[in-house]
This record gives sequence, structure tokens and C-alpha cells, in this order.
Amino acid sequence: MHEHRPRTPETERSRRWFMNKALLAGGVAALATMTGCSSDSADTASSASSDSAAAGMPSGGPGGGGGGMGPGASQVKYKDVKGVTTDGTVVADLYAIHSTDVSTDTLVKAAQTFLDGLSTKERKSCVFDIDADEWTAWSNVDGYDRKGVRMGDLTEKQRNLGYALLGKALSADGLTQTRGIMKLNAFLGDSNGGNQKTLTEGHYFFTFMGTPSTTQPWGFQYEGHHVAINYFVLGDQVVMTPTFMGSEPTTGTYKGEKITLFRPETTAGLAMIRTLTTAQRAKAVSAQSNGNEDMKAGAGQDNLELAYEGLKGSELTSAQQEKLLELVGVYVGYINEGHAEVKMAEVKKHLDDTYFFWMGETEDDSAFYYRVHSPVVLVEYDAQAPLFYKGDASATPSTSSAAGGPGGGTPSQEHIHTIIRTPNGGDYGIDLLKLHLENDH
Repeated sequence: MHEHRPRTPETERSRRWFMNKALLAGGVAALATMTGCSSDSADTASSASSDSAAAGMPSGGPGGGGGGMGPGASQVKYKDVKGVTTDGTVVADLYAIHSTDVSTDTLVKAAQTFLDGLSTKERKSCVFDIDADEWTAWSNVDGYDRKGVRMGDLTEKQRNLGYALLGKALSADGLTQTRGIMKLNAFLGDSNGGNQKTLTEGHYFFTFMGTPSTTQPWGFQYEGHHVAINYFVLGDQVVMTPTFMGSEPTTGTYKGEKITLFRPETTAGLAMIRTLTTAQRAKAVSAQSNGNEDMKAGAGQDNLELAYEGLKGSELTSAQQEKLLELVGVYVGYINEGHAEVKMAEVKKHLDDTYFFWMGETEDDSAFYYRVHSPVVLVEYDAQAPLFYKGDASATPSTSSAAGGPGGGTPSQEHIHTIIRTPNGGDYGIDLLKLHLENDH
């Protein structure tokens, strides 16, 4: 195993609680002090997250699975990952090693080219064993203590090789989404006065598990504020879960580019709920209105037990089932097109046992939560209250506690979190790796 500094309990606490204390005490300047952001932190300097951890800055989001590892959620070690289940029991025989006829040759080449472009020190810092705990050590939170090579510390040539790798792993929409999240992270930082290294385009990290290969298992993780892509490869099979994507704000103009994110996720969800009859809505829609943070399957929730809720796929008409597939397809569609088709075929096999669940209103501008859940896919969409950003014209911290929970304020479509997982041991390709080791070694 490679030697890397372990996380401490201090770096797993609720960062958002501290941020609110800082905001209430003195606004963004106090926040910058709490997060250890200095006025001269250049995007090409060494990682600020490590400096923050050394200074005792807690990382992690609010409790539960809202994207950070705060109170009530902590990292599950790789060897202990069971996966998301409905009741703690893994459904057997859902996944198998097989040929997909979708080549990964160019993906492997792009990964190897990126690694070859790193210095010996850089490469050593970002390469782990195939079953390393680093797989599960991801978080949505900007100040989280991350490992690997940081994009802002690389040369332009090295960064371009990293983007080339993402371009092979993701679809065109997936790459645009990922880059858009990074850019709006920088927009958020600029809107709050700048000089906050974690809120830049460069504060995103690559780690690799195993060695890129067309025959042996390997994978990579691309992670930073509002992005966590876990990408496992075995032969021509690919698993891209868990993948967390979010943004605050979801619209903005950065370096002259107008960026709008999560419209497909929002409109596809609304299209689905609006197809339902009154009787169907009675089953699909929770009596509880959506709150500030409703996501269940965020970081640290790799062994989440989550019962099915809502309306079952077998109770939908064929037209409604198509709408449900279109909704899942938005999330699956961020992987490259060939492997997206493979995954969607898997989703279709379990369509009758797929549940659709909704919390909140259904107007075009409503802030709502929805979930799609089957034996082989779990999707969550969660509109949350602004934490840093408020309004279209300016970005100011939200300090209201009207909606409950750290961050406070009223949930809106300007702060959205999403996640897609593969339940029953599919995340991180763990079930495939087990089958590979049992049968081939």
C-alpha cells in the first residue's frame, strides 16, 4: 500500500456549522479566516486544504448524507463497503463480468498519458492500490482534506491531459457539466471577494486506483467542491458511481461565458411528476414538504439502508415509464455514450421495480427533492438553501435560519445537489472486482 497521511476526526466534523458561526460573526472575511484562506493564495500554490486541516479546520457537511462527512456520517473503509440496500441485505446476482462491446482502449491510453505527464513525486502522490480506502474518501465540501494531484498545481499541458482523460470517460454533456461546476465554483469565490483557494477552478484533484489497463481492474477519482466522480474500469465494463454533482449558484457568467447548470435534471423531474394522475401522486409525493437538506446517499453513506418509497414502476403507463427512463437517462448520460447505453439497458431490466418519490411543489421555479430507486440505480436531486450565494445580481452569504439546518435560508434552484449510485454492492465497481478476484485469480 502507498503511504498517505490518514484523516483525523477533526477533518470529518461539520464544516458548515463553523461557517455559519463565522458568517454571523463577521461575514465573508470571518469565513476566510475560519477556512484558513489567505489574501495571497495563488491557484498554483500547494493545496490549501492540507493547510486548513493542519490548522484544525473541520471539514465535512452537515449531518446525514448531504454531501459532506459531518456528524452522523463518516467514511466507510473500502473493505467494509456493502453498498446501498433497502434493509441491510444485498440483493445477489445483479452484476456479472461480461463483454459490453464498448472499447475502453482510448480511455486507458488517455489515463496512461496523463500519468506519464506527471513528475515522479506527483505520480506517487496520486496512485493507490485498486482496493484503497481512497475510493470512499470523497466529499462535496470545498475545504475537505483531499489527496492526489491538484489541477491548479499542474502545468497547462498537464491539465489539458487531465481534461482529455475526462473527455474519454465522460460524454460531451458530462464534460460540459463538470467544467461548468468548476467554473461556477470560481464564480462563487470571485463573488465573495476572491482569495479563497478552495473556491477556484483549480481546486480539483485526480487520484488513481490501480494501473490503467485493458484487462486488469483500475479506476480513477476526480473530486472537488460539488464534484465527485468515481470511475471503475474492468476490461470493457465501466462503473461511474457514486457520482455527486452540484452547484451554488447554478447560473452565472464567468470570464464572459454564461453558464446554466442542472436544467435537464430539473425539467426532466418536473416532466415526470406532471405525468402522474391524482391517485398516482398520492403514492409518489410525500406528505412532508422538502426541507433544506434531504439527500440521503451523499458522502459517507456507502452502506446506507434506504427503503423504497413512492410510486412503483409497475404502476406506471408505458408513456410514464418512458418519462422515468428519460429522467434516469439524464444522470446516466454523463458517462460516455456507449457505456451509458449499457447502463440504461440494466436500468430497464428493473423498471417495474423502480420507485419514484417526490417532496415539494411542482412549479417551474419550485425548490423540490426527488428520488429514483431500484435494485441497480439510485438517483437523488435536492434543491437546497443558499449558503454563500443569494440573488442573481450579487453573491452574499445566507445567514437566515428560516428553513432550518446549517446554512438556513429558503431552498431554491440556485443551490442543487445530485447523486447517482449503484445499489447492492455496485458502487466503485466493488462487486465486479470481487467477481474478478474470485474467478480470475
